[in-house]
Amino acid sequence: MRTKILVADDDKMVRTTVSKILEMFGHEVVSVNDGKYVAEIVDDSFDVILLDINMPGMDGFETIEALNLLDYDIPVIFLTGAGSMDYAVKAINLGAYDFLTKPIEDLDIFNVKIRRAIEKRMFIRREVHYKQELEDDVRAKAIELEKTNKLLLQYSHSLENATVQLMSSLQNAMEEKDFYTAGHTMRVTEYAVLLGVAMNVSENDLVILRRAAQFHDIGKLVIDLSCIQKPGKLNDEEWALIRKHPVVGANIIKPLGFMDREHFIIRHHHERMDGKGYPDGLKGDDLDVLTKILIVVDSYDAMTSRRNYRRNMTMMEAVEELNSCVESQFDKECVLAFSEAIVDFTSTGDAFSREYLEKFNIEQEN
Repeated sequence: MRTKILVADDDKMVRTTVSKILEMFGHEVVSVNDGKYVAEIVDDSFDVILLDINMPGMDGFETIEALNLLDYDIPVIFLTGAGSMDYAVKAINLGAYDFLTKPIEDLDIFNVKIRRAIEKRMFIRREVHYKQELEDDVRAKAIELEKTNKLLLQYSHSLENATVQLMSSLQNAMEEKDFYTAGHTMRVTEYAVLLGVAMNVSENDLVILRRAAQFHDIGKLVIDLSCIQKPGKLNDEEWALIRKHPVVGANIIKPLGFMDREHFIIRHHHERMDGKGYPDGLKGDDLDVLTKILIVVDSYDAMTSRRNYRRNMTMMEAVEELNSCVESQFDKECVLAFSEAIVDFTSTGDAFSREYLEKFNIEQEN
């Protein structure tokens, strides 16, 4: 490609002479008689601009300032008969590539300076092209990475859902073996969501709370709990066996990296505010709000569910019992919120489904 040079000089003889010299060296030349025309016709196709300084309309310094705003990065060479040091310094400060005096006496030097300016322009173009290719490459890889991440996320969600469904099936199978615990998990999950909404926990925390409630007794899967169905109260050995289920359940959940918080809640859903619970004797601020919620609703369902060695409490009796054990066993805020929420509560559906959670939230908002 022929290089393209723009010449601006108010002296017609100078424009003609410089243009013929440049054409002799093989360049395409466009010439104008005023700096204001430079800003009008310049575009990215030009390789070098030669500017006279003293022009009547827009002088060379004003012209290069206008060019700087256009941001074409075209090398500018000042060609002027006023060869003072002040002019040269001002030209360089404005970003000029070089400074030549006229008349042109040495064509070889002139040609060298023009070619160097062209080489700089070629370097700038290559750099811009390289940056554009790099940006395009990065953009393409970012799109590819985003697609890969979406696939991985879909796979992760599918794996989580499959795991949760499998555990739910095992949980249901366990409850079906025991008349007295059948439905316990479902009710505790509904109560947990009820209390979580009443206490304004976040949507993300509601999902965690619901899942923790759903699997809080999963440890009973691997423990022989036939003693639960015995007609009388449990002895110390039987109680020791039952008290293992939070730890066993937490160990079942532990390998599932997406259920870290659920792991904590499941392990500690039989702790107490005074530290006399099990398995770790945590108390007060050692327990997060989701664990405190599950402790309350699990105990409430235990009190209101039928057992063969005692009668089940009514709702009001169980609420009264919760309040009597505030601070010693239960968190005060949780008990207060639950006491108010449970009065008007009616079971509305499958507490294990996302649709249930969304429906429950809508009903609470209305």
